[in-house]
Formats: sequence, structure tokens, C-alpha cells
Amino acid sequence: MTDDSSTHFRRFKNISVSEKILNTCLLVVIGIGYLVALANLYYTHQGHDGKPGISVHDVMINYHGEPGHTRLGAAINGPMEGNLKYKSDKNVILKWIQIGAPEEEYNDHVATILNRDCIICHAPEINPSLPNLTNYEGVSEVTQAGGVSLPSLIRVSHIHLFGIAFILFFIGRIFLLCDMNVIVKRVVVVIPFAAMLIDVMSWFITKSLPSFAYVVVASGALMGVSMGMQILISLYQMWRQPKEEAEVSIQATTQETTV
Repeated sequence: MTDDSSTHFRRFKNISVSEKILNTCLLVVIGIGYLVALANLYYTHQGHDGKPGISVHDVMINYHGEPGHTRLGAAINGPMEGNLKYKSDKNVILKWIQIGAPEEEYNDHVATILNRDCIICHAPEINPSLPNLTNYEGVSEVTQAGGVSLPSLIRVSHIHLFGIAFILFFIGRIFLLCDMNVIVKRVVVVIPFAAMLIDVMSWFITKSLPSFAYVVVASGALMGVSMGMQILISLYQMWRQPKEEAEVSIQATTQETTV
């Protein structure tokens, strides 16, 4: 039988410098990647309401929609306008949306513009989380005033859940090596997973209840803050040697040299 009191849990002080370097590289790259993701979120969602910057109203329009506002129209008027080669193409697309987005007009005028300027990003094989603008069926989904479609929400949700879950797992595994109150540690590890689930569920609810966009923003912010806390605390404790441990290490080295 083993004595439970002798159970030893690994901490940052027990890992090698090589492992610390590996963990640091992972945390730093994930942190930078998250900042880039925030920038991408800003440029893909801002301007839906016709105003510069991102707001809760932009989130409402993206998921719930708004009378007179389509996702394609909002994108052309906002963050995607600069991707059009000619300014006159904007009016061609907006006029096509206003007359009901007929397929014949799409084939004659709009498809050429989208194939030239948009499908470099908006193609399933390149970025499955973005609207498919390679054919009329995909484009017609973003010419309706009802916000993002249910199939698109499901597609983005499963990618989001699988991808973010792995990232949170690796961050959490490193964070578990920190020295702190065990209850606090357990709560902090769970928070980003819970926030992610609430965030994704809120997308579907916001499609029917636009005021739920506030929950989307709050849960996303909570996940980001909790991830940032885990990364910063892990980096701090990983490379900061407590004064007491430093003194013990110096004493041990001194004893070895005098023997």
C-alpha cells in the first residue's frame, strides 16, 4: 500500500529548462494567435450597422439580421469594401441585392466580381467558416435579411468547439503546474470551457432573440480574459524562482563545493 501523504504533484519547479522553453513557446504563439483572431473578428464584424468600429448592434445584425440589412450588403458597405478592385462594383452588387438577387443577374454581372475579388478567401476548401461565395446557392444565403443561416452556424460551431477545446486543454495542462490554491486553480481551468460553450449556444439563441447578443460579447470576453490569465500566470511562475527556493539552491551548491 502507498501512503497518500507522499503523493507528489508536478510543479514548474520540477520541470527542466527545456520543458519550460517548449511550454513558453506554445503559450506565446497561442497568445499571439488569439490577438490575431481578435483582429480578424473586428474586421469581419465591424461596420454591419453602417458605423465604424464593432458594437453589440453589429453582433445582432450578424446573427439575427435586420430589415433592409443583408450580410453581403453589410460586408460590401463595411469591412469588405476595400477588397473590391473597382468602386463601381459595389453599386453593381448592392443594386442586385435590392432587386431581389435574381440568379440571371448574378450569372451576368455579379459572379465575375465575386470570382475575381472574393473567392480567394470565401471558398469552402480555403476557409469553411466563411460564407461560400463560389456559387449562386452560397451567395444567396448572404443576400437574405435573416442573419447568418442555420447550416452556417452549425458548420462554424463544430469547428469552433473542436479547435478551441484543444487550445484550452494545452493551456490548462501547463497552468496546472502553477503553485496556488487548488480550488482557485480548478475554477480557473473550467471557466474558459464554460464560457466557450455559452458563447456558441448564444449564437443560436441570438438568431431568434437579438438581445442575447450581449451574452455573446460577455461570454467571448470572459473566455479571452481567462485564457490570458492562465497564460500570464503560467509564464510568470514558470520563470520566476521564489526567493526561498533560490536560497535553498545556493546552499545546496555551496555544500557540494565544500565537500
